[in-house]
Amino acid sequence: MNSEIKWIFFDVGSTLFDESAVYENRIEKIIQDNNIDKNEFITKVKQRAQINQKPIVSVAEDYNVKIPAWRHDLEVLYPDVKEILPKLYQKYKLGIIANQDFGTEKRLAAFGIRQYFDLVIASAEKGISKPNLRIFQIALTRANCKPEAAIMIGDRIDNDIVPANKIGMKTVWIKQGPGSSVKPNKIEEYPNYTINNLSELLTLLS
Repeated sequence: MNSEIKWIFFDVGSTLFDESAVYENRIEKIIQDNNIDKNEFITKVKQRAQINQKPIVSVAEDYNVKIPAWRHDLEVLYPDVKEILPKLYQKYKLGIIANQDFGTEKRLAAFGIRQYFDLVIASAEKGISKPNLRIFQIALTRANCKPEAAIMIGDRIDNDIVPANKIGMKTVWIKQGPGSSVKPNKIEEYPNYTINNLSELLTLLS
């Protein structure tokens, strides 16, 4: 990869935080609260995941049922996060660009990784959400970094890869979470690189 890279920006959900238990809880609650056939709902979610990066929300809307509140308490770190971040931090500036509720820095601190991030840009605090290019521009301005000297790593093609490509950042699609089954179609949807976990990032950047 380009040796001129100075900053690495991360999404949070399904990139650093494993949200699998949150999604499982959401599915169970939707099914129980609305007396929906479990196999039917899960099958639809799996099918929708091929084309939509918010499959549970999308299918729940089909049923016209309420989306359960997000359970931050069920989030956990992916197992390789605490090993990878310190190594990257020795060589790069690290930042966050994420669609997250208020309290992102507190959650990062609770997981013991806040100290590795020089900049945290979360949608709730800024009042702007990805894929709006403005949130990426804010991050790059705050970092005093040109787009071509930055990498965006995220699990969602629509929110992470497309806008970062448009603004001129290098892009890395990490195939974790509900969006991992979606296939890029348009030229702007293709990342520069694809990885299956953060551990592969070290090889990519070596």
